[in-house]
Amino acid sequence: MSENNDNNDEYEKICYMCRRTESTTGKMIQMAKNMYICPDCMQRTFDLMNSGDMGAMPPIDFTKGGFNMDNLGFPDFLKNGAAEIPKSQQLKKKKPVEQTNKENGPDVDPAVLDYKKLPPPHKIKEQLDEYVIGQNRAKKIISVAVYNHYKRVTKDAAGDIEIGKSNMLMIGPTGCGKTYLVQTLARLLNVPLAITDATSLTEAGYIGDDVESVLSKLLKAADNDVERAENGIVFIDEIDKIAKKKNTTNRDVSGESVQQGLLKILEGANVEVPVGSTSKNAMVPMTTINTKNILFICGGAFPDIEDIIKKRLMKATLIGFNSDLKDKFDNDPELLDKVTNEDLREFGFIPEFIGRLPVIYALHGLDTDMLVKIMKEPKNAILKQYQKLLALDEVDLQFDEDALVTIAEKALEKKTGARGLRSIIEDFMLDIMYEIPKDSNIGRVFITRDYIEGKGGPRIEMRN
Repeated sequence: MSENNDNNDEYEKICYMCRRTESTTGKMIQMAKNMYICPDCMQRTFDLMNSGDMGAMPPIDFTKGGFNMDNLGFPDFLKNGAAEIPKSQQLKKKKPVEQTNKENGPDVDPAVLDYKKLPPPHKIKEQLDEYVIGQNRAKKIISVAVYNHYKRVTKDAAGDIEIGKSNMLMIGPTGCGKTYLVQTLARLLNVPLAITDATSLTEAGYIGDDVESVLSKLLKAADNDVERAENGIVFIDEIDKIAKKKNTTNRDVSGESVQQGLLKILEGANVEVPVGSTSKNAMVPMTTINTKNILFICGGAFPDIEDIIKKRLMKATLIGFNSDLKDKFDNDPELLDKVTNEDLREFGFIPEFIGRLPVIYALHGLDTDMLVKIMKEPKNAILKQYQKLLALDEVDLQFDEDALVTIAEKALEKKTGARGLRSIIEDFMLDIMYEIPKDSNIGRVFITRDYIEGKGGPRIEMRN
């Protein structure tokens, strides 16, 4: 650890040899200014010395507040600070029990555990409305979940009745705002929140991240404070990518096995987690995190799940006088709202995994009107970004309403949701961003429908 942390009780001392913390091993032995050895490793070293396996060693001098590095014969790079633990691996100490059990309540960060200092659900939703267009039901559900999550982890919720956590599963087509919704929530709330991706997760022992890496990212988001991390929120994106693979003869190391590995984490367990890294190795400190009070939000596009839902719905409507047409559900905009656990099992999720995500809800695909609103209404809307860029050149950028509708229609054809908007706008704005700085007399630029469709150019007004 650095010299500034030698007298700082905020961080744990870490054994240079086994990378365990002082709270696990007991009081450390100081070898140099920034190098500590735990009693177990020191005893094993003495045992090796006594057995003669260490070879001839110089005499040890204890006169300088620890072992004299000069007499130990260590090279200069160890004397000069190579043993320093990286800041990303420095772990904050847990507060003592007597300090956290005061009459006035737990002495912890009020931004984490004092739900009364968090905005109520309707205020959270109002803040989300400023950035996310549509998806009112999803915003309502996630606002209530976050608020209730912090109510259940406070001392006021303790008692005979234990309140369970409501992990969530978000289903929606690509580009409908699943990830952006959680990213916006992370900016609005002063809570430890980690956003991770399920595509890199594999079964333990294979190339890729173990399921514990999900908690490593949460610990990093909590500034290596275990107490904050144990009351945080984790969003696992692309969760549909760990569904069981169908008709495969190879070992499914990133499918059902990952679901099984996540079971204990979702429900609540003590998990050993590497600090400052997503993989376990001999040079990384380890700590234990209890996931009982961590709220998990999972999201995924679930491609082709609409076909599974339609197949189930059509079973009851194909026979008899009340039978419906086969294409009844083809254009149903609320089809995803009808998803059930049976559909998720058919998609490739094991029942145990589905049972640990009790709140399941869908986000709807975007239509033309919503895409137009997304371009111009949010605080950081893409049109506002370009207007600000040109305003720095003292040029006023304006968009005709017909032009915005055309852009939205082109984005719908790409079938990538809101992500398609930026690629379209980047394309037709390229020439404008290139040509405008050439002429300082240009004062205003109007983007027209003809320009978007390639039938003409933008309208330009010169300065008076």
